[in-house]
Formats: sequence, structure tokens, C-alpha cells
Amino acid sequence: MNALSWLVGLRYLSARKGSRFVSLFSVFSVAGMAVSVLAMVLVMSIMNGFAGEVRNRILRAVPHAQLSIPQGIADWPALQSMLQQTGIVLASAPQDRARVLLESDARIHGGDLFGVDPQLEESVSQIAQSMVDGSWSALQAGSFNVVLGRTLAHQLRVNVGDSINIMLPQVSVTPLGLFPRSRRFTVVGIFSVGAQLDATQLYVHLDDAGRLLRRGDKIDALRLRFDDVMHAPEKLEKLRKIPALSGFTMKSWREENSTLFNAIHMEKIMVTLMLSVIVVVAVFNLVSILTMAVADRRKDIAVLRTIGAPRATVLSIFLIYGMSMGVIGIGVGALLGSILALYIENMVSAIERLTQISIYLPSQWYFGQTMMVVILASVLCLLAVFYPAWRASTIHPAEALRYE
Repeated sequence: MNALSWLVGLRYLSARKGSRFVSLFSVFSVAGMAVSVLAMVLVMSIMNGFAGEVRNRILRAVPHAQLSIPQGIADWPALQSMLQQTGIVLASAPQDRARVLLESDARIHGGDLFGVDPQLEESVSQIAQSMVDGSWSALQAGSFNVVLGRTLAHQLRVNVGDSINIMLPQVSVTPLGLFPRSRRFTVVGIFSVGAQLDATQLYVHLDDAGRLLRRGDKIDALRLRFDDVMHAPEKLEKLRKIPALSGFTMKSWREENSTLFNAIHMEKIMVTLMLSVIVVVAVFNLVSILTMAVADRRKDIAVLRTIGAPRATVLSIFLIYGMSMGVIGIGVGALLGSILALYIENMVSAIERLTQISIYLPSQWYFGQTMMVVILASVLCLLAVFYPAWRASTIHPAEALRYE
């Protein structure tokens, strides 16, 4: 591309007498490209924000990872001490887990029972800081107390101080026949992490869970905490290399909640694809505008070819012209989208104060993600404007000037 190509291509961006119609549609084309890129950057940032919020809420109630073995962990204090000495694990806590049926005076509902040591549990999760009613410390050995998720408590229609019956899917043989194994527990606390876990989880003391489940001194798993939750899979890979842990099954928080996070990931992909369609529509609009511009400037093309400009120069002129419109639209859209993504929470807060309506739009803007949008839109623009530019380069001077 020579200097003439840049001079003429950029000059075509400004309106001239007799071609204001084409120039007006060019402005609309640039605006359409800007809006499509803005929407893509902003919506993807909001999706990142919601995914991050879900992750943070779940991590309040679940550990970074857990370590288990099919036959149960017998001497778990020794294993806990060994893990602490590796320098990989910051904290650990024992866990018993079972799928149970909960019965109150009003309703019956299923749930996931967790037997935990209340003090050790505070070192691996934030469930104690998520209490909205009652007390986490009320989980005492032998008291048969229980802490429920807020949604689960609402479904059972129970409050702190009420009693519920916890039943297991096993039966006990009595002189009167077969009866489901069950125990009456008193609700001493209600927690809320703002996620699906509020509707399924309940906590009892580890000793009470052992008596109910009849597992003796064994536990199901150890709940682990690392220094960085996002590097939990890498930490587990280091633990798997320790010979003493070769028979154990290790799962990170992401694997434990794989169904939810896979659904979120798939949703992000589908939203990205739908937003990409908007960019494609804007690109097709750019093709239409460039085709109109070529038809409007046939005489200019003929003059350039007559004075010796090669076809490559004409091709370059309209590539520069079309890409300039695309780059302007992409740049404006990426800039405005990034600003909105960074400050949308502040804007929403101001709207909430004015309207008294609760609106929640978390946002996480990533530079790399925005650059991928810019690169994608730029490549689509280049592919789109090439054909009209090539058609312009094939115009024969004599044919274009026949009726001039």
C-alpha cells in the first residue's frame, strides 16, 4: 500500500458533494459496528461478573478441595498432621456426608447432610460467617443440633428452636419390624451463601453424624484449604505425587461442582455466539456501504486507472476505506464497552438510589477478552471489505467513462 492509497482511502471517509447519501449510511455503519462491539464487551463482562459471584458464594460453603478413600479414613488426625507438614495444605477438616430425608411438622424434603467439626470447619470454609440466624457454635457433640440453609429451612417451614427428623436411606431391624434409621435434631442456626447450596445443605456435629451414620471412628473425607483457591487443581497434582496418598481420591471445588460450572461455561459460549451474530450483521452492513461507495465512485476509479494507477492501488484504496470505517467503529465500541464494564456497578448504584429499585449487575472486565473481541471483529471486517474492494479494482476505465 503506497501513499496514494492511504491519501485517497482516508479522503473517502469525508463527505463530498453528491455523495452525502453514501456518507450518511457510512456513519450508520460505523455506529452499528460500535454498538455491536460495545454490547459484546459489556455483556461478556457481566457474564464474567455473575460467574465470579456464583464461584465466590459457593466457596463460602465448600472447601478448596477434598480428599477421600472408598473404605473411609480411620486415623484422620495422623493424615491431617501429615498434610500440614507438606507445606501444600494450609488447613484441613474432617467430613462425613450422606444424602438424607428431612421431615418437619409441615413438609418433607431431601438434603445433603455434612458432619463437621465446627472449629476445624471455620479454617476451610466461611460457613460460620454466613449465619443469618442462630449460632454456628451451638453445634456441640451429643446435642444433636443442626444448621440448615435458609432456603431449605423455608421449604421445611422451620425456624431456630424447631425440631426436624433426619432419616437415612437405610433401615434398622427392630422387634416391631423394619424402620428407616432416623434421629430427631434441633435447628440451632440458619445460614445463607446466596447460592443453590442454601436449598440442599445442612450441618451437624461430626460426633452426632458418626452416631447417626454408624461409621465408628472413620470419616468420609478431609476438606482442604490452600493459599490460592484458583490454583487448587495444581496443588492437588502435587499431593498426588506423594506416595502415602496414592490410594486417595482428590477433587477440587470445581470438580465437586462441575455440573454447575459446566452449565455456566456453556451459557457463556452460547451468549458469545449470539453476540457474534450481531457483529456479523454489522459487518454485512459494512459490505453494503462499501458496495454503494464503489458504485458511487466508478468515475474516480476510471480516472485513477487512466493516469496509470494499477489495480493493486485501487484495491488498497477501498480496503483502507472499508477497514477505516470498521476500525473506527470497533475502537469506539471497545472503548465505550470497557468504560461501561468498569463502571457499570457504580452506575447501577446511582440508578438504585434514584429509583429505589434493586438492580444487581456484577461485572469483571478482562483486557485479553476485549482484545479477542477486537481481533475477531477486525478479521471479519477485513474478510467482508475484500470482495467489494476487489470488484472496484476490476472496473474497466473505458466502461466506467462510456456515458461521461
